[in-house]
Amino acid sequence: MLTMERHQLILSLLAEKKTVRLQELSDRTNASDSTIRRDLDALEQQGALKRVHGGASSLSASREEAPMSEKTAQYHEQKKIIASLAAGTISKKETIFLDAGSTTTLMIPYLDSSVTVVTNGPEHLPHLAERGITTYVIGGFVKPGTRAIVGANAVENLKQYRFDRCFLGVNGITEEDGLTTPDPEEAAIKKKVLHQSMNRYVLADHSKFGERTFITFAGAEDAILVTDSSGPVVTAMQNNKDIEVMLP
Repeated sequence: MLTMERHQLILSLLAEKKTVRLQELSDRTNASDSTIRRDLDALEQQGALKRVHGGASSLSASREEAPMSEKTAQYHEQKKIIASLAAGTISKKETIFLDAGSTTTLMIPYLDSSVTVVTNGPEHLPHLAERGITTYVIGGFVKPGTRAIVGANAVENLKQYRFDRCFLGVNGITEEDGLTTPDPEEAAIKKKVLHQSMNRYVLADHSKFGERTFITFAGAEDAILVTDSSGPVVTAMQNNKDIEVMLP
């Protein structure tokens, strides 16, 4: 296979999968690992992809975010597993922060009624009230799509709280770019919550690994990553002693 043909195949696979491993590229092109590494180096220099541990990832740093209705439907069973796993870390009478999001919503049935919850997710409120859980909601601007409460007032409101644990959503996770989200205002909320929390958890189904979006709000090592399966990118992160991954 000619160099140009290999490059086209590599970019085609990235467009489809977002992240590809070196071994897969070698198998698909019938080229040696060293040849593929040179190809990836050349394409990275051209700005066509980003090298990651053991392969490459797409450069799409998206600022778009799916609406809550769409997020709720995606990977629902996997999210239930993640939610149960995350909720199992909470002790009675702890104070926790629940980020707005579809996976954090699924934690609520597993919460003990003795906990206190602070949240920026209005959609959590009826479920928390049904459980009789003491709940505080921060004030600010409600985003139309994800319905998360964000903005300067929300960040200011968070300053008064201290959390035993926080549980955050994320749109993309890579070793190089860390934890990312499309919205700078949501990033500001997440940064502040991480700073105010003793124990930090990020809930992410396997599709978020190897993805990156517009704003980095923390490094991958700054929270425990709770996920549903150990794909290639997750396995690579597990091999990094600075990154903690929690699996079922």
